[in-house]
Amino acid sequence: MEEQNKIEEQNKTPNKFNNFFYVISLIGFFGILSTTISKTPVLPLLVKNGLNGSDSVLGLISFFSPLAGMLFSFPIGILIDRLGFKRLMLASAFFFTAAPLCYLFVINPYWLIPLRFFHGFATAILGPVAATAISRIYFKNKGAKLGAYSSITLIGRTIAPAVGGFIISYFAAQHFAALFTYRAVYIAAFIASLPVLVLAISLKKIETESKSDEAKLKMQDFTDGLKYFFSNRLLFSTALIEMAIYFAYGILETFLPVYLKNNGYEASLIGLIFSIQIITLAVSKPLFGHMADRIDKRTQIIIGILLIGVASMAIVSVQNIVLIILASIIFGLGMSIATSATSIYVADIANRENLGSSMGALSSIMDVGQSSGPLIAGLLITAASSVATGFIVIPVLCIFVAVYFAFINFGKEKIKTI
Repeated sequence: MEEQNKIEEQNKTPNKFNNFFYVISLIGFFGILSTTISKTPVLPLLVKNGLNGSDSVLGLISFFSPLAGMLFSFPIGILIDRLGFKRLMLASAFFFTAAPLCYLFVINPYWLIPLRFFHGFATAILGPVAATAISRIYFKNKGAKLGAYSSITLIGRTIAPAVGGFIISYFAAQHFAALFTYRAVYIAAFIASLPVLVLAISLKKIETESKSDEAKLKMQDFTDGLKYFFSNRLLFSTALIEMAIYFAYGILETFLPVYLKNNGYEASLIGLIFSIQIITLAVSKPLFGHMADRIDKRTQIIIGILLIGVASMAIVSVQNIVLIILASIIFGLGMSIATSATSIYVADIANRENLGSSMGALSSIMDVGQSSGPLIAGLLITAASSVATGFIVIPVLCIFVAVYFAFINFGKEKIKTI
């Protein structure tokens, strides 16, 4: 508590803390911009048209893309508590900068499997590090800060496909070879990553690390962190909420385009629907983050997850395009409402010594949800020969985890901010 008061007092003075949020937000913006340029829409086009890869290879590549986050976000969280933010942000910057250059040498689609895994380390490190740093430094208004940070990264995620698509279209129109066209996109991704490296180097070491630089990392640190997280039912139930949210989002981003295309909608309109949804997230997250600092976060989380369940069924139950767009907006609002509160709630209920590992575990479980959603929905769709069938599992899961979360959390004494 004394350490937290010291940090908050420093925050009121004109020192390096005043610039920290702006620096880490710019790192998030350029980092997500670079990684998204590397993925959307260039990756499937590179595999299919540039390297003559099969659909099965593309599926393998898509599976391995989030695997680094699934496996290493939790260990990264442990390292935050031991090594501090500065060292890990430098490591993240290395992956952001080095990976785009590696794509320039790919001549076989199978090479993209380890390369996408390698590139995944960048965001696997950045996510938990940024969330933990912001939660520790701006503890009293962490909801508003986390919401603003998320919106800034969403702006990068929103404009990246347009940048990549423009580069591909431009060089294709100039009749350059396909492989050169895709490599031009990765040069752009490399250029976008350079500010991440510069900003990470300029980032000052902050005085919030609870561990000494001299502390030795032991295997027991990892087992103790896992034991702490999974034995804390409040933390685990919140992680299940996060998993269900991204389980639903993984299904939506994978199969909604197919569903809409099968129903006669143009690709441009499908893209517009997703753009509107992302804009909804970006605009509303600071508002709901600010709200989460002031109301019961548990109620906000439950409202958000239930909105996602309702919206996902509405999307495949209506035919009118206006209603589909409205349902998509509600889905985005549900994501914004719930995810604006989950990280803040974890920061409130986790011990300060375990905050990094808790944020890392939350990120890992989120990646599990986003990866498993399309897989399970794909099996259902194949069995039923209907894309709409894949969406049925979303409201079922959302209701289940909402009830479980309410049962675990509302039977307890109201959580008080540390």
